[in-house]
Amino acid sequence: MTLRSHPGAIYHLDTAQLTAPAGGASGADALEAACAHAAGLGFDAICLSTPLPAAAATASRHGLALLLDADMDAPGPADPAAPPDPRLRGDHATARNPQAWLDRWQNRLARAAADGAAGFRCILPAWADAALLRQLTQSVRAAAPGLLLIACPRNPAQPVEGFDLVAPLLPWRDALATIRPAAPLLAYAEIPGGPRLASRWNDRRLAERAARQSLQLAALSGHAWLMPAGFEHGALHRDALGQGPWQRARYDLTAAVKQANAARASLPAMAQGTPRLLSAPHAPLALLWQGDADEAKGRALVLANPSMLRPARLSAGQVLGLLPEPGALPPGVFDAGGRLTLAPAEVLMLPVHDAVPVRLPLPQGTEAAELATEAPRIAIEAIAPAVDGGRFPVKRSVGQVVTVTADVFADGHAKIAVSLLWRPADESEWREVPMLPTGNDVWEASFVPERIGRHVYTVESWVDQYAAFQDEITKKHKAGVDVTLERQEGAALVEAAITRLGAEGAPLAAALRRMEGASHEQAVALFNAPETRALMERADPRPHRLRQEPLLPLDIERRAAGFSSWYEVFPRSQSGDAHRHGTFGDVIDTLPRVRDMGFDVLYFPPIHPIGQKNRKGRNNTLTPEPGDVGSPYAIGAAEGGHDALHPELGTLDDFRKLVAAAKDHGLELALDFAIQCSPDHPWLKEHPDWFDWRPDGTIRYAENPPKKYEDIVNVDFYTEGAKPALWLALRDVVLFWVKEGVNLFRVDNPHTKPLPFWEWMIGEVRARAPEVVFLSEAFTRPKVMYRLAKVGYSQSYTYFTWRNTRWEMTQYMQELNEAPVSDFFRPHFFVNTPDINPEFLHHSGRPGHLIRAALAATLSGLWGIYNGFELCEATPVKPGKEEYLDSEKYQIRAWDYDRPGNITAEITRLNHIRRENPALQTHLGFTALASGHENVMLYLKATPEGDNAILVAVSMDPYQAPEMHIELPQYQLGLPPGAALIAENLMDGGEERWDGSHRYLRLDPYNRPFAIWRVRAADKA
Repeated sequence: MTLRSHPGAIYHLDTAQLTAPAGGASGADALEAACAHAAGLGFDAICLSTPLPAAAATASRHGLALLLDADMDAPGPADPAAPPDPRLRGDHATARNPQAWLDRWQNRLARAAADGAAGFRCILPAWADAALLRQLTQSVRAAAPGLLLIACPRNPAQPVEGFDLVAPLLPWRDALATIRPAAPLLAYAEIPGGPRLASRWNDRRLAERAARQSLQLAALSGHAWLMPAGFEHGALHRDALGQGPWQRARYDLTAAVKQANAARASLPAMAQGTPRLLSAPHAPLALLWQGDADEAKGRALVLANPSMLRPARLSAGQVLGLLPEPGALPPGVFDAGGRLTLAPAEVLMLPVHDAVPVRLPLPQGTEAAELATEAPRIAIEAIAPAVDGGRFPVKRSVGQVVTVTADVFADGHAKIAVSLLWRPADESEWREVPMLPTGNDVWEASFVPERIGRHVYTVESWVDQYAAFQDEITKKHKAGVDVTLERQEGAALVEAAITRLGAEGAPLAAALRRMEGASHEQAVALFNAPETRALMERADPRPHRLRQEPLLPLDIERRAAGFSSWYEVFPRSQSGDAHRHGTFGDVIDTLPRVRDMGFDVLYFPPIHPIGQKNRKGRNNTLTPEPGDVGSPYAIGAAEGGHDALHPELGTLDDFRKLVAAAKDHGLELALDFAIQCSPDHPWLKEHPDWFDWRPDGTIRYAENPPKKYEDIVNVDFYTEGAKPALWLALRDVVLFWVKEGVNLFRVDNPHTKPLPFWEWMIGEVRARAPEVVFLSEAFTRPKVMYRLAKVGYSQSYTYFTWRNTRWEMTQYMQELNEAPVSDFFRPHFFVNTPDINPEFLHHSGRPGHLIRAALAATLSGLWGIYNGFELCEATPVKPGKEEYLDSEKYQIRAWDYDRPGNITAEITRLNHIRRENPALQTHLGFTALASGHENVMLYLKATPEGDNAILVAVSMDPYQAPEMHIELPQYQLGLPPGAALIAENLMDGGEERWDGSHRYLRLDPYNRPFAIWRVRAADKA
């Protein structure tokens, strides 16, 4: 193995550093020490700037090859006879004389080779062309075939054919880009004779980091690499080695040098392989070494972070995705997120192992081929709507159009027909709607379910042979092609249809008879006649028919599932006296007030017996006073549990009277279903195995660490005793209240209960009573909230309460309006709850309450308020806390519903507007418009047909009066820019004609911080 075939690592020494000072070591001793030092660092060769006596023998004693610098770029005078100029280096008599230059360097290199030099670092003159350099290398090779010739061109584009290595005098990254198969790269840690790298940095830590990166890059990125003496110790100058520069080290990189040389030695591909730069400019470096020869098989990846200060994070795709052939890195290289982090200036070399392709077992015989011949020719893809590929049902309200699209196509030029099939789940007969193409292989059809409950739908397609025939004969006839044969083919199709239709095929038989003797034009017309096409469709055998499975589920719910206005009260506070517990009879007395405000749902927190043990006092204190009523969420006492009524509210007969009275007032009752128990709940004695008991025998109370709610305990759904007894008992609680006329249930904290339970329980209830609607009170993470909707909840509380800026609310509405969320999730915009006194309302007074009411009432088909909101009640128990002072959760309160500053009239008007405008009866159909002010939200709500369009402007600032020019919605209404609109003011009454694209608007929070218009084109007025 010669130095030329494996050039390896080179230690460069400027012979000026070997000058012996007075009293110092001799130059020979200094060279001896330098060679020993280079060998100890793992170098293969030492390169001297000028020849020295016996240098080859000295290097050889330390196992090193000797290389010499050959500065072939020495300038000279134009007149060869002129005396030497002491200002110029070298033999300038030969400068720019190609033949003289060639003769001189042939002789000089031959003499040096004879003296033991194993190679030369040739600094080339820029004027030397390819032919001249080829002559030089050929003549040197003839005299000494084993010499290593290194080309050092100042111009990277200069030809270097015949040289073993090329070492352009460029930064290493630029040099990498010049790699050529004919001249592999010699990488410099630092350019010999150039400025010291260490001198660029005042900060010694950064200087060391840069030097470490430079030597590692040079060692791992070139076929060979070269390091000038002193670099490993941060030398700032080219000191004489006799003065011991290693004893005055600025830093010590000798261990890093040894490690780099050892890494090179461990990878034969670095000597015989081909490097390939994989990374893009300015990105972290990725360089692949690929060994081709048998003795140099293998691959290695060099990664480097060019930044001195910042770490670089690379994804697995950035690393493995760059490999030209699949490969695997050692385990543990990537973190759990599939990323690799390089520290500032870090250089890393990783072995790349071959990744064996996955090869599947092949079936024997012809069975697979036979099955393939029976496989569908038609593809049905991307059916929409579909929730998680049909795992969960799509939600729609009764009477709402269900529009289905699908990508359907076949191979070749086959004509296909596509149908939408749908049916109620309790029927077996499919209802079929032809789907029409809308372009790009997308087909569409719609249907309108009339029953509430579970439905299913799917898409079916088949090859339409008669449509293909019609297309062919029509095109050929129009082009003047004789269609005699085509007429015969068409007649055969019609005759087959007549056979399948029987007596119903008589019109087709008559058409065939008329075709006899008819002209081609008449026959084509008969084949294309609508009545012919209709009968052929009825007789179609539907070859290659494909029906997409599994079937897609669809839940059709009653109108109240998507449109209703809720009002929440504590029945015990309806007596009008804070010292007297309210009754169901008192609630009946309040029904007209709720009805007159325009609400259609009256919702109660739990109305069951309340436990005595650990009862909470006023304002959630742990030390109740005598007579404190406790929290209604501590369900269960001696009087009963979830299927019992609080005795002070009344009897079951009293409740039935309330249900009937509410119905007479156009109101529906909604109950709270809270799966939690007080320590006095009968279930603790009757079914102790439904609960979680601690090792000391005490019950585990409800907790939200570090908070503990000792008036409440939770059931455990997965104890052996609870499966399935508890599940059945909870289902039966709901069915009990359904039997008593309750079909609306607000469920407390469903996200803390098992998702499989909800999917099963809601399915069980709605199978028996499809009119039941469940509202999820789950203020939790979005995906959990959405999953609850998927498993059966018709409505959900939302993040509306905390969306207080124009941008936040706009983004949230756009999310709710986009599929797939819009296909299963209905947002219920409650402006407040007994648990949530929004901080936005604490100090914003009447304007703040009007803002939130206008947003909730116009953005969603479902909205609600908790009693007191209309009175602008918002005093917190403590500053910044979302809990009401003197909360009704812990005490009875009496309300003055006529107190000054209330917004009852505005709420009443909002509910009236909602009832008469279908666009406001859903959260869908939302389009954000440019308001011209960062604190004003402007949006259009429109029905799909565009026949009802509501424009709403709401100031999100309860303190300032914004002024702006709002964008008008001509484009959204399908009108030309600036087209005249008729705007009907729905709050104040009256109509205006609006011209142009914008209109001035001022919203005064102390008058009304919102405006609502019904808009239409002026020419439709």
